[in-house]
Amino acid sequence: MQVVRFGVVGLGGMGLGHCRFVQERVPEAALAAVCDTHADRAQAASEQFGVPYFTSHEAMFQSGLVDAVIIATPHYAHAPVAVSAFEHGVHVLVEKPLCVSVSDGDRMIAAARRSGKKFAIGYQHRFRPEVQAARRLIEQGVLGEVRRTLLITAWYRTQAYYDSGGWRATWAGEGGGVLINQAPHFIDLWLWFGGLPSRVWGQTRAALHEIETEDEAFALIEYPNGAHGYLYATTNEEPGENLIEICGDEGKLRLQDGELQVWKLQHPIRQFTYEATGMWDSIPAERIEPPIPPKSEGMLEGQPALIQNFARAILYDEPLVAPGEEGLGTVEIINALYLSSKRQKPVSLPVDRAEYDALLAELKAQSKPKQRIREQRATDPNLLR
Repeated sequence: MQVVRFGVVGLGGMGLGHCRFVQERVPEAALAAVCDTHADRAQAASEQFGVPYFTSHEAMFQSGLVDAVIIATPHYAHAPVAVSAFEHGVHVLVEKPLCVSVSDGDRMIAAARRSGKKFAIGYQHRFRPEVQAARRLIEQGVLGEVRRTLLITAWYRTQAYYDSGGWRATWAGEGGGVLINQAPHFIDLWLWFGGLPSRVWGQTRAALHEIETEDEAFALIEYPNGAHGYLYATTNEEPGENLIEICGDEGKLRLQDGELQVWKLQHPIRQFTYEATGMWDSIPAERIEPPIPPKSEGMLEGQPALIQNFARAILYDEPLVAPGEEGLGTVEIINALYLSSKRQKPVSLPVDRAEYDALLAELKAQSKPKQRIREQRATDPNLLR
């Protein structure tokens, strides 16, 4: 069988998880090299996985050892490492978020197009059967025109989590908090189902944790057709919850913690509202069973499925489920919400690149080194199940 030779750049908890997935779970992939700017981390991973190590991503790309790279560095490095990979003719799978700023995203996409190489983003939730079923129903027009959306993405993180690295939840090191770290997966699904809004009016704050970015964000959303929505993201809730609702003129979809519910209306709302003759008339709604295929033996899920799809796109031109270009929409939302919160105004999409870069420069200039760091490197156990 043909295999894609992978390198992994960034050997924190997530990067080490990717090394395991490539080496142990994906038959179309082989781990060929690892890279981290910290020589001790790189050497330890090299010994653990039995592959050469590098402390420079450019040296790894120039070595001829890798066909593709998985980028699992802190967020600010996503764009420069990806652009360098494309310039060296290497395919790129970048962890979420795509990048910190929309202008960096533009550069990544342009570099990918110039290179002709495959470009994917780490949105493994798109591979979940219930998510795939929801996407198919929306593409089939079951819901009709969108009238309202809702996203609640609530996680829990301890102060120890934020203290585990000097870069976490800082403007200089991470470029944001819950919005840019935990929320991108479900912002992506919300956009995949409901489309890109036209305007965002939001606020962010550190409500519980001792961090300089945010652990809570909330926004009112407006769409090009006049529809509205609401977004709420936090790391302050237990039990956690991920809820997406898409309400259309002809039906409603709710995806909540892995359970998909869909209703189809007997009549479109816009039509029935004016055709109905009774003052208490209502529209019957039929609960429909979403077309979720049963899990087949040997089928990969989560991160391994994402890596397999990326490898098969390289080998066989299989369509990418999570193209890198589609990661830009999530960054648009994140940047718009930060800009709205800091400037206290509604922000239209696409975000003004120069205005956001100026804000980010201000926030980075004000960023201070952490006084309390207890470094830990551990892969999220939920990703290893």
